[in-house]
Amino acid sequence: MASVLAGVDARTKLVGHNRLELLLFQLDGRQRYGINVFKVREVVSCPPLTKLPNAHPAVCGITNMRGNTFMIIDLQMAIGRGRVLDPRKCSVVVTEYNRTIQGFLVPHIHHIINKTWGEILQPPTGTGKKHYLTAVTKVEEEIVEILDVERVLFEITGVKFDEDTPVPPDDAAFALMAQKYHVLVADDSSVARSQIKRTLEKVGVTYSVAEDGRRALDMLNKWKNSNSPEYQRLVLLISDVEMPEMDGYTLTANVRADPDFKGLKVLLHTSLSGVFDSSALESVKADGFLSKFDSEELTGFIKKVVIDHAKAE
Repeated sequence: MASVLAGVDARTKLVGHNRLELLLFQLDGRQRYGINVFKVREVVSCPPLTKLPNAHPAVCGITNMRGNTFMIIDLQMAIGRGRVLDPRKCSVVVTEYNRTIQGFLVPHIHHIINKTWGEILQPPTGTGKKHYLTAVTKVEEEIVEILDVERVLFEITGVKFDEDTPVPPDDAAFALMAQKYHVLVADDSSVARSQIKRTLEKVGVTYSVAEDGRRALDMLNKWKNSNSPEYQRLVLLISDVEMPEMDGYTLTANVRADPDFKGLKVLLHTSLSGVFDSSALESVKADGFLSKFDSEELTGFIKKVVIDHAKAE
């Protein structure tokens, strides 16, 4: 299995070039799935597991590898499919999200493919809210489903919430000033969007949401061309780095190339740990970067943007 990910460090150079690589695998049927290679540390045979009492049903147990202890998750059960019958016959895809390590039990590993973000598309309309897809792509005339692993992890380790329920501002006085300003969020993960929206609501700013970089850019241009209230009040773009159709670096580069968005601050974020390319951040002239979701850090950045704009007016 080690040969599958040979040279994975070199693949980090794809970040910032609107490209990505996907590790393809199957679960309990013919459908092929993909996961971003940048999130993968290694692929190994299933190691010995220690059961955890009262664990989530999809957690097979914990293991220790190379000095790290982490949980092993039955991925097909986690997305609502049947339990893996014999974990010993499976591979484990060891991943790193938000600086935490976890392994996903996968029955059949395939190979790695190279795609542009333009070939990564939003899930089909009508899929609904209950699916675990963040995007789809086509390989050999077959649809490959790219899983929203962040949602899987959130459901296993996080706290459930209703993403449509508004959150009152933490500081009502500051919110009166903040509500004059608008923020655009671009992220393909429903979990990430919900987390960011709650932070924005606690600060008090108004916001709009786009599900990928292309839609975000189209929204910005529409606002600009109509001189809309959103455009007049826009102070910040918060963008994921990895998104279908257009990644965050390319989105930022397009924004920076337009003089009409000269004063717009851009904050990039990613759940990928250890693959951040500082030269790419500098080349697109982003104003900040978060390598994981941190509500306090995000709140501080937003408040600084609001205060700076208020002083300049």
